[in-house]
Amino acid sequence: MKAYILFNSKSDNGKGEEHAKKAAEFFKDEADYRDITKLSDYSGFFGSLKDGDKVVICGGDGTLTRFVNDIYDLKVERDIYYYPSGTGNDFYHDVAGEGEAKPVKINEYIKNLPTVTVKGKTCRFINGVGYGIDGYCCEVGDIMREKDPGKPINYTSIAIKGLLFHYKPANATVTVDGKKYTFKKAWLVPTMNGRRYGGGMIPTPDQKRIADDKKLSVMVMNGAGKLRTLIAFPSIFEGKHIEKKMTTVLEGKSITVEFDRPTALQIDGETVTGVEKYEAKA
Repeated sequence: MKAYILFNSKSDNGKGEEHAKKAAEFFKDEADYRDITKLSDYSGFFGSLKDGDKVVICGGDGTLTRFVNDIYDLKVERDIYYYPSGTGNDFYHDVAGEGEAKPVKINEYIKNLPTVTVKGKTCRFINGVGYGIDGYCCEVGDIMREKDPGKPINYTSIAIKGLLFHYKPANATVTVDGKKYTFKKAWLVPTMNGRRYGGGMIPTPDQKRIADDKKLSVMVMNGAGKLRTLIAFPSIFEGKHIEKKMTTVLEGKSITVEFDRPTALQIDGETVTGVEKYEAKA
């Protein structure tokens, strides 16, 4: 039996292979390393596995999301594990908690995933779709990374500067299972499958990944000025922002969010720019 370690060589600023070797230490099976960025024929890959072989995904949330979308239409009957080696690792911390990283079996978490449609393209997501200041942060982070690939990105710093100087809130229309809501000066409007995203933020503390009656949660932070929003922003890392009047959380199976101007959004950390609308479905 083998443990096939599918690792992202680019994760954690190029330390992907190093993390892959750490992941292999948790298994008694012979390790077979594959760079997931070079793997395209998943049907052939899974067809070549033998009984008892395991698959271990080693990367960040973006790596896991791409993998899930690539294999979603395949009938996969192997145990799939995930070992976190990204910068935020929100999925891992949501399902496994804090503490030392170790592989966690994820078969039950990657079934029946929600979809998001943006600019006519539909994909599945594991954590959430961020729209507003979080999408802006990812957009700025991508630009900084392109200019200096080796330099770590401080998203908290980007968020603070954006809230104070650069990012302007939009008016939002949110439709949940056919019921329409309007919000002025929306700073954040993410739709969540899990509780965590954005490197530790907990926008929807009561959201359940696995439930018999599966729903998504959309959180709206709006109405306040720059300073008040900046003061409240750190509370989102503890999930205490929902106690504030500027925050609304709604649940449903179909959620559409529209802004009155084009704004960047992120899907499990991957940026899409110039978006006016997204639609998420459980």
